[in-house]
Amino acid sequence: MIVTTNHNQTTISKKVSLNGVGLHTGKDVSITFQPSESNTGYCFKRIDLDNQPIVEANINYVTNTERGTCLNKNNVIIQTCEHVLASLVGLEIDNVLIELDASEPPIMDGSSKYFIEALENAGIKELKEKRKEFVVKNVISFKDKESGSEITVIPADEYQVTTMVDFGTKILGTQNASISSISEFKDNISSCRTFSFLHEIEMLLNKGLIKGGDLNNAIVYVDKPLSDSTMEKLKKAFNKDKIKVKSNGILDNLTLHYPNEAARHKLLDVIGDLALIGTKIRGKVIANKPGHFINTKFSKKMKDIIKDSKKNDIPQVDFSSAPLLDTTKIMEILPHRPPFLFIDKIYELTDDLVIGVKNVTIDEDFFKGHFPDYPVMPGVIIIEAMAQMGGILVMSKLDDPQNYLTFFAKIDKVRFRNKVLPGDTIIFKCSLLGPFRRGICHMQGLAYANDKLCAEAELTAQITKVK
Repeated sequence: MIVTTNHNQTTISKKVSLNGVGLHTGKDVSITFQPSESNTGYCFKRIDLDNQPIVEANINYVTNTERGTCLNKNNVIIQTCEHVLASLVGLEIDNVLIELDASEPPIMDGSSKYFIEALENAGIKELKEKRKEFVVKNVISFKDKESGSEITVIPADEYQVTTMVDFGTKILGTQNASISSISEFKDNISSCRTFSFLHEIEMLLNKGLIKGGDLNNAIVYVDKPLSDSTMEKLKKAFNKDKIKVKSNGILDNLTLHYPNEAARHKLLDVIGDLALIGTKIRGKVIANKPGHFINTKFSKKMKDIIKDSKKNDIPQVDFSSAPLLDTTKIMEILPHRPPFLFIDKIYELTDDLVIGVKNVTIDEDFFKGHFPDYPVMPGVIIIEAMAQMGGILVMSKLDDPQNYLTFFAKIDKVRFRNKVLPGDTIIFKCSLLGPFRRGICHMQGLAYANDKLCAEAELTAQITKVK
């Protein structure tokens, strides 16, 4: 269930930058966090590419999870995004634009610590819109049968996470880590560094990866004898004259922050990967043997469940109250006129949402020819009404809406679920699916009648100035 909380959404007060190298690319990279508006979420911007394309932190763009979580939108790639996203979630920052001049954020020390420090230096400010959360009411699980990894979320009063790791090695053993509130992330989780086993390091070096790795940004557990040839590879890769194994089985002279730092870093990864759901969770996440693969599979399942929950959340309209906009005021925004105006009243209008109604009567013009012996409202008319709702949403933001027109660019994921008959009242809900850019808006339209979802669609429209 989606609820609107009493807390306002947040962003940062000013931009802030960090420099470092990418873990796998080994390239110098600069990352800049920029303030962003309500309901924009987390977006990455590749300022090194033509037109500076934006990739939203969206689970649907995940293409690779082999050694980190990789996003790919229209061949624009963002690698190993999870540590950055975890820092934003950990500080309860809702909206940020993340600019990169390479495909991969800097690895820093392999944790989220330096991102946390930079974001706190930038300051956090409240926005006008309220924060929304998905309240977990039932147990939701996803299990990978091949690896035995499993993630479950159960009801809880706030966002909590527990991780349990067991790699079947004596060096690392079995470890657990937990936070009972996201407020614990900064002090207890953010400084925990990424880790790997020696056999994995050898494989990555042979593949030409971890070019930006060194012994200061990854804990290396030595799970096999260290041969002379391997020793030489490591010296070269990490630019060290000497390589040794400490008594606790860790390569070189790195000191653990916590005995269970590996489990804590896995918790950090879980939080970063689950940020790709795009909606905050009120519930307890229990991750057994987590990794980027199962984290993102679980995130995809959660996103789908949340999307269905939003569809079935029927807007509550007080028909006895005065509407925000009646037909006369609607016609001041839209160019449509009867008999092609399909919205009667608007009851709610925010920056990203509009709710309105149409009373379907037997004397509608379309009933004269559309199954006149069994009058059913045409599905295409319902979709057109959704589009008009979307037009109200975007045109209401303009100072001179009479000088603009909205045109369909795309209609997608259309489904008709229940008939609409004369005498029915349709409640429409149209919401933005992303920020309004370059005259293009992407929206989701939902139509309800008789306490049921009767139609849904995703609509893309272009706003064009005509005068």
